[in-house]
Amino acid sequence: MRTIALEEHFATEAFMEGPGRELRAMAEATRAHPKVAAGYSRLLEGLSDLGEGRIAAMDGAGVDVQVLSLTSPGVEQLDSDEAVALSHESNDRMAEAVRRYPERLAGFAALPTPAPEAAAEELERAVRELGFVGAIINGHAGGRYLDDHFFWPILERADALGVPVYLHPTPPPRPVAEASYAGDFAPGVAEGLASAAWGWHVETATHVLRLVLGGVFDRFPGLQLVIGHMGEGLPFFLPRLELALPEMLTKLERPVGDYLRENVHYTFGGFNWAQAFLDLVLQVGAERVMFSTDYPYASMAEARAFLDRLPVGPADRERISHGNAERLLGM
Repeated sequence: MRTIALEEHFATEAFMEGPGRELRAMAEATRAHPKVAAGYSRLLEGLSDLGEGRIAAMDGAGVDVQVLSLTSPGVEQLDSDEAVALSHESNDRMAEAVRRYPERLAGFAALPTPAPEAAAEELERAVRELGFVGAIINGHAGGRYLDDHFFWPILERADALGVPVYLHPTPPPRPVAEASYAGDFAPGVAEGLASAAWGWHVETATHVLRLVLGGVFDRFPGLQLVIGHMGEGLPFFLPRLELALPEMLTKLERPVGDYLRENVHYTFGGFNWAQAFLDLVLQVGAERVMFSTDYPYASMAEARAFLDRLPVGPADRERISHGNAERLLGM
């Protein structure tokens, strides 16, 4: 069974010296704790490896294709000039890896969203010249969301090119984090609550709803989003959203649930839990779900084992493992 994994990360040295320096600093801070330090060392090694080591890890886990993307926080929080330069450099580096392993690697372009016109041009270059299959955007850009018309040149170009945008989590804007997640907690809890435990996912789900309610998909009906983590909580709330946000209120062309079932695809993203998977499939259908492993932050082997255990029939397993991605990405 062919497997295509859609949320698979890498980093360049230029990225680690810029937006990724916090990750490197965290690794440095763990030196006194050998087990934690070893985990960070494996993470940084996995992010930087776009060669034989990554391919060998894929072989060992039974993953045939990785769709690469520049790791979080991406370039979205940089100023325009820095974002343009780093996006270009990262995409060129990724393109070199894809050319070396064309049967094993594909690419989602990093885009300088703070400069929307330049981002649209970089997406065009990435798709037409580098052969990439879409783009990744790491959430808001300095607290501004993609429903803001400022960013619509990017969405318009993605729609015109017929490629999806993977909307990846990023920490909420600082005022949100301070208002919602600061408290009298044990050290590190506020940061965890605002990020991997809860805040990343709520932030991304809210971003998707802003796109829907802002009329993005009425303006660009062919545009397709991809989100991870079994839907960032949206499948659980989908019936409630349809009840509380009727067309009479939203003034949209379709019910809210239609956009979530017809303009959004969903990946595992490290959520290897059958309960979350079943809720997702019951709400949106197996034809909207795609495989991912979140490498190197999560285990490819565990994700592949979960794929093999999914409580679905052979036809749906084939769709989820590769068929839906082939259709969406033209692979």
